[in-house]
Amino acid sequence: MSDAIDDAKRALRAELRERRRVMSAAAVEAAGEQLSAHLDDLLARHEVSAISCFLSTPFEPSTRAFVENAVARGIRVLLPITRTDGLLDWTVATEDGDIAEGLFGLPEPVGELLGPIAVNDVDLMIVPAAAVDRTGMRLGWGRGYFDKTIGSMEGCPPVYAVVYDSEILDEVPSELHDQPVTGAVTPTRIHEFAPAAR
Repeated sequence: MSDAIDDAKRALRAELRERRRVMSAAAVEAAGEQLSAHLDDLLARHEVSAISCFLSTPFEPSTRAFVENAVARGIRVLLPITRTDGLLDWTVATEDGDIAEGLFGLPEPVGELLGPIAVNDVDLMIVPAAAVDRTGMRLGWGRGYFDKTIGSMEGCPPVYAVVYDSEILDEVPSELHDQPVTGAVTPTRIHEFAPAAR
């Protein structure tokens, strides 16, 4: 990674992280409710039977209610579990599933571990992001788990990043290994990017 791009990514992530930290609890809650409705709309558009999603942290747009609703409707939801080798294992979300602190202090489900290739069977992927630009390039949080996963999939399904509206930017710093997304879901809408982006 070039030092200039690395520095630009680090600075942008720090700025975005701070913006999220200063949001009021009421604003975070309202955004989570709106986001959940748009994620439900996204499922309807894609007619899915299996998806992957992530469990949000307190500083991310909330995916918790959405995951619970999807499971209650009979959709198979795979949730990621981080590994020390940079890959993701997966487990199936359940209505009464326990959550523990995983690697890096992230919330992760407790359940039967499915290997990294389990995600190949989903119809739609919903991933975290720090920001997304208008071409669909995603800026992650710097560990590369989702870039590796998306980049290694044959016949990758549509991939949508979850961000706040202010995190749709004109451009984000990127390198060859960074993976674009099909779209982004924010509290106010679903953004679709040009098909060439994926």
